Amino acid sequence: MSARPLLWPLALAGGVLAWSVFETHAFVLRRADVPVLPAGSDPLRVLHLSDTHMTPGQRVKQDWLRGLASLQPDLVVSTGDNLSHRAAVPAVLDAYGELLDVPGVFVFGSNDYYSPVPPNPFMYLRGGTGGPRPREKDLPWRELRDAFTARGWTDLTNRHDELEVTGRRLSFVGADDPHLGYDELDDVPADRSADLAIGVVHAPYLRVLDRWTASGYPLIIAGHTHGGQLRVPGYGALVTNCDLDRARARGLHRHHVDGADSSWLHVSAGLGTSPYAPVRLACRPEATLLTLTAVDSPRS
Repeated sequence: MSARPLLWPLALAGGVLAWSVFETHAFVLRRADVPVLPAGSDPLRVLHLSDTHMTPGQRVKQDWLRGLASLQPDLVVSTGDNLSHRAAVPAVLDAYGELLDVPGVFVFGSNDYYSPVPPNPFMYLRGGTGGPRPREKDLPWRELRDAFTARGWTDLTNRHDELEVTGRRLSFVGADDPHLGYDELDDVPADRSADLAIGVVHAPYLRVLDRWTASGYPLIIAGHTHGGQLRVPGYGALVTNCDLDRARARGLHRHHVDGADSSWLHVSAGLGTSPYAPVRLACRPEATLLTLTAVDSPRS
């Protein structure tokens, strides 16, 4: 029997693997308009960064990130998983560069606290719900937190805060990583006297989305899913690594509670991967420029 028929599937598999490795460096800027500001408001430009998973030697990613400052956003929102190495804090700060001079808010994810470990692909594909790691936090998250806050960014870890951005008062609520069970949620309603109330979280678990939507937050921003990381054309994400449905693994969608209350939800597919799974398929690494518009805007 000739071995030639076996060469085609082997060649196809090799081509897919090669492309999935290449795609980890095919960074793309997404754009979306979100009609959430009061009627008559001017647009507000929000740069959403997530899941950078930085290691010191990732020069291509660092250079691309540094270039995002040219977008001149009004606000930066970082939804965590900045680190993948104990020595990566200087690389993260250098890559964020002039963006650290822009008003910003942040929360952390599991990979800001714990160094990466080889994944169990079967557990991942089962869509595990996460939980506390049975080891000490070994990444320099405190150093990163202090560096962010020293540059003026606001830490939203299980807390409320507000910022004035381009003359608008923005109210925020944030949660520590729900994938680890670190989130502490309250029933404090959104500040409706603010120009906009925004929820910020790393992993978009439904308990968080439901609570904040019911509390009146018009916009929720999250990361964590990597957009599925491996997507099948025509099918989409295989998993979200949380209890969010696959159809909303990335991008801008609505989130409804009891068929009445609703929020806009933006989930970033993120900029990186674990060093132990350096592949992406049909899911390019991304940052997103969200243009917040008035509810009566022609763009809404």
